[in-house]
Amino acid sequence: MDSMVTPEVLALIPARGGSKGIPRKNIRPFAGHPLIAYSIAAARQAEMVTRVVVSTDDAEIAAVAREYGAETPFLRPAELAQDDTTDLPVFQHALRWLAEHEDYHPQIVVQLRPTSPVRPPGLVDAAVRLLLAHPEADSVRGVVPAGQNPFKMWRIDPEHGHLQPLLTLPGVPEPYNAPRQSLPPVFWQTGHIDAIRTRTILEKHSMSGAVILPLQIDPRYTVDIDTPTDWQRAEWLVYFGGLTMVQPGQRRPLPEQVDLVIFDFDGVMTDNRVWVDGEGHEFVAAYRSDSIGVQALMRAGIQALVLSAETNPVVEARCRKIGLPFIQGVKDKAPALRQLLAERRLDPQRVVYMGNDTNDLPCFPLVGCAVAPADAQPEVLRAADLILTRRGGYGAVRELCDLLVRRRQAQG
Repeated sequence: MDSMVTPEVLALIPARGGSKGIPRKNIRPFAGHPLIAYSIAAARQAEMVTRVVVSTDDAEIAAVAREYGAETPFLRPAELAQDDTTDLPVFQHALRWLAEHEDYHPQIVVQLRPTSPVRPPGLVDAAVRLLLAHPEADSVRGVVPAGQNPFKMWRIDPEHGHLQPLLTLPGVPEPYNAPRQSLPPVFWQTGHIDAIRTRTILEKHSMSGAVILPLQIDPRYTVDIDTPTDWQRAEWLVYFGGLTMVQPGQRRPLPEQVDLVIFDFDGVMTDNRVWVDGEGHEFVAAYRSDSIGVQALMRAGIQALVLSAETNPVVEARCRKIGLPFIQGVKDKAPALRQLLAERRLDPQRVVYMGNDTNDLPCFPLVGCAVAPADAQPEVLRAADLILTRRGGYGAVRELCDLLVRRRQAQG
């Protein structure tokens, strides 16, 4: 290592407010937490990291970052938060600001990009220790095996329109025709982790330097979120990929055996809006094919019911329409849920509860898995074990029913 003295290691997380592909993506809920929370958690849970700072130009991002335990001692200047801004000036600004205002001088800086939230435990510590063990190295970069080999890639000659190989390989006249196994292995850099000596950034004016060590990452963790499709795939990995990963909070999987699903009504079976006529009659909007999902759920041997605080007759009308048992007018849901489970002699760990608002939160720890529609309240999204892709009243109930039915069918 560099010395016997414990080094000062700064985790710096860049998160600007502007995002074209996915607006506000850094604080958009991802598997129950703001996307940036996963990078903050990776830093805070690392043994080698001594400080966690988020560099952002956005006050809302800064507030969310502080909520999850990061520092935001400054707001990044707007000119360093443009679409074409590179990492180097952002990191130089942060290091110079901390040096000038706090006399703070870390030896190593760890970059944790929010767009790669799926990280294996211990990744940050492994990168820092690898860098410390090699004084000659300027940085460590996380890589995964590349999905495509560049020796089989081509350019098109702009003058004649002919294909030309992108790379040549000494001793192999036509590498693009060679078996993949005979070509040199190649790697793709990910956004999971970069560990960089501070002097590389400030003195060599580089985010990597000349001597870069690889830290190979299990390719199953390969996530780089740039598009909505990337987002959906990454959330699927969190919920169903079976990966052990750093998380801001502990998530419980869906029980292997589900005996009962309990649905809230407003905001789950409806879109949480209400229409009121001149005489005070209320009307709600529901998703028509929820009934098909609920009926399939029951045919699969899984019980279901609605537990609602609402007293309006619309609850009864809708539940009777789709053949769903209901309990309404419940002021305090948690005691009612306990009583229900006791009366039915159900194992709480085989029960799923779906809710969208804060009055559902006391029920979440009483069951085996808590589910929320995509547009649930922020506190609910943070507490839920599974967040659906559909909104309440727009297919969230059907989505959960279909998921549980498919699981039951796969189990035989």
